[in-house]
Amino acid sequence: MKKHFIIGLGILLVLSTSTLSALAASKPEVDAQFQNWLANDLWPDAKTAGISKAVFDQAFAGVSPNLDLPDLILPGEKPKTPKKQAQSEFGSPGKYFNDKTINATTAGGVARAGQYARTLKAVESKYGVPGEIVLAVWGRESGYGSVKIPNNAFTVLGTKAFLASRKEMFRKELMAALEIVQKGYIDAGAMKSSWAGALGQPQFMPTSYLQHAVDFDGDGKRDIWNSVPDTLGSIGHYLKQYGWQAGRDWGYEVTVPETVSCSLEGPDQGKLFSAWEQLGITRVNGKAFPSSEMKREGFLLMPAGRHGPAFIVTKNFYVLKEYNMSDLYALFIGHIGDRIAHGAKGFSTGWGDVGGLYRSDIASMQKTLEKQGYDAGGADGFPGFKTRRSIGAWQTKQGMEPTCFPDNALVKAIR
Repeated sequence: MKKHFIIGLGILLVLSTSTLSALAASKPEVDAQFQNWLANDLWPDAKTAGISKAVFDQAFAGVSPNLDLPDLILPGEKPKTPKKQAQSEFGSPGKYFNDKTINATTAGGVARAGQYARTLKAVESKYGVPGEIVLAVWGRESGYGSVKIPNNAFTVLGTKAFLASRKEMFRKELMAALEIVQKGYIDAGAMKSSWAGALGQPQFMPTSYLQHAVDFDGDGKRDIWNSVPDTLGSIGHYLKQYGWQAGRDWGYEVTVPETVSCSLEGPDQGKLFSAWEQLGITRVNGKAFPSSEMKREGFLLMPAGRHGPAFIVTKNFYVLKEYNMSDLYALFIGHIGDRIAHGAKGFSTGWGDVGGLYRSDIASMQKTLEKQGYDAGGADGFPGFKTRRSIGAWQTKQGMEPTCFPDNALVKAIR
């Protein structure tokens, strides 16, 4: 019979799978094991890393595991097998740009553009990132600081470093959080995080905080929880460090003629702006691409394939993706920035009535495409640019008009 091993307070129990779930550790047992782990496992590493005992004790004073956090494996439980994505629906990309969210984020940004104009100008002068882009990130991440961030970071990170399926990742973040306190950037009790361990108004993980957070108000602290200048400066510094190119826009909404395949999308298929123009791609507002861009590289972006708006984006778009690896996130930030700065309206092309598929359907299609030699970017159930252009290439090979986006008919056809 297959056996499972549980280690609790130095006692090794050998249990059969039939009795395992009933004998998973209780909350008091987990608390005791956590304290044992802090003292005998984490503290030696923290001490070696230069963390003082005073800081360590301050950070974990009164801290016990929060068993309501997601993605935990309690002592005595089998590691959870990822559930099939059968009940997880993938909606239309247009849902990401619902009017309520767009209008609220835009209005908040416009108001704060005037309120913090001097700080935003200083951020742009130092890091080259336009104030409206910094505002859009701030608005998306924490509602311009209005979203409550109630969790004790050491409770969240400690729990996840002890019990999560990705222990090593969270242990690294926990050690970074201790370093933040050790260096005096913030007091341990004031370090609040999301349920995932992201810190403050810009929502930096602790390792990102150490790399990117700045003291922009000059008070000697990198206070991204309470200081607006530190928050704005830290966002600008983050984007600058990831390669934001001053003086360039993030991208332009365009019209893509039917003669240009949507399978040309992606950051690895760039062309000079002049080359895109020669293919017949034009801006939807009738203006020419900036002359400064014509000899620089641009990239086709079609987040819903032929079922939605299209863009030629610059490298700055992919810098925005470093904040959140989602095309829709980066597009949201760029679009909100345009609305704040220029009073821009919605996209000229609407989002088609696509979506309603289960992620498991998309994952199955991705697996089939990869078996047929296409690079769909893995089978994660999300139609990223590699999946979209693989669909387009498959459609072209079948003699179909490429749409570059999954639908029910395609899921059934690509088997």
